[in-house]
Amino acid sequence: MHLPFWLTTALLFPILLYQGKRARRNTPRLPEAQGCPSGQYGEGAPDLRFLVLGESTAAGVGVSRHEQGLASQLALQLHERTGRAIAWHTFGINGIRMAQLNRKLASMDLPEADVVLLSMGVNDTTGFTPRYQFRLQLLALRDILAPRYPGPVYLLSLPPMHLFTALPAPLRQIMGWRARQLNRVYERLAKQAPEDFRYRSYPALTDVSLLASDGYHPSDRGYRAIAEVLAVESWLTNCQRAECCYPSKN
Repeated sequence: MHLPFWLTTALLFPILLYQGKRARRNTPRLPEAQGCPSGQYGEGAPDLRFLVLGESTAAGVGVSRHEQGLASQLALQLHERTGRAIAWHTFGINGIRMAQLNRKLASMDLPEADVVLLSMGVNDTTGFTPRYQFRLQLLALRDILAPRYPGPVYLLSLPPMHLFTALPAPLRQIMGWRARQLNRVYERLAKQAPEDFRYRSYPALTDVSLLASDGYHPSDRGYRAIAEVLAVESWLTNCQRAECCYPSKN
């Protein structure tokens, strides 16, 4: 139990409750992206297939079509850098938490993939999911995916919620504090079980032009900026199929 966090939260609870309700009422609720949640850049059989799972960022909230979202933009970046055929698929639900995602995935026929990326944690942050439960749910996710995806799950860092312009102070600082706690669960799991989890971070979207109209989710430029960072991360050289591991195109 992280006593300083919970004591601070308890002392500020009336203010946080009021601000949370007001932010929920005043913040525009953007829809999930439309269109096909999968695609490919390049011709022929794909050299690399990846799957993005998660919450609103995987669902493409902030853009109108999935082609503008994280999975598609990451595939495009990899294709442009390598010249190889890159296939992508995304599955996300706005507002979902880890436990709910696990229940969904346990009953789904998931597409084939060589690399799985997880973009989760914001709703577990706002919902105050205990850290030990979050960790257990991540381990449960690994068990659900293991029969089809033997490689490690790549955990994408939680966004710095203390910078979210849609949230007032002190709610913004408390949410940022909590997000950092859950993010450390990611980092520790990746260190303790690298065969099951890898951790990948990306810079905060501090430029407001990279945010959607709600000041909360990435815009098309924001998703592209995140994809550009992830495209040069070393996880590409760690994918399961040897033919996927190639140098960048000069």
